Amino acid sequence: MITSVRRTLVMQLVTETTGRSPVMAHLAYRADDPFAVTMTFSHDGLVLARWRLDREMLAEGIERPVGEGDVRIGPRATGSWREVRLEFFGRPHSDGGRQHAVVVGWAPAVLSFLDETHRIVAPGEERVSLDGFLAEVIAGG
Repeated sequence: MITSVRRTLVMQLVTETTGRSPVMAHLAYRADDPFAVTMTFSHDGLVLARWRLDREMLAEGIERPVGEGDVRIGPRATGSWREVRLEFFGRPHSDGGRQHAVVVGWAPAVLSFLDETHRIVAPGEERVSLDGFLAEVIAGG
């Protein structure tokens, strides 16, 4: 029985100065953490950022804009080319600013990954061990 799925995609980091630059996005999903998708972004072997995203939010963000906090996701279309735009906001700085990153990727590739996660744990069938959750909270995880 398959309990996890991993996929590496080439996405584009969008900046005001250089436009789009390729970045590797390593997507991971595990049945024992059924609500989350982990996205680790790297370039030249260095981890740039790691985010845990709500799986349902990621799926919805391919079709319509979602999110209003640290993560915002929405569709982008250029002709027949469908992208998903992920916007990440980091912790506030002492000067009041925040780190901010925008990454875009090919929507069908992200949907394919999500389809694989749905074969492992179907939407609506997610279950979490309350004992494991409480142990993690008590341990400070």
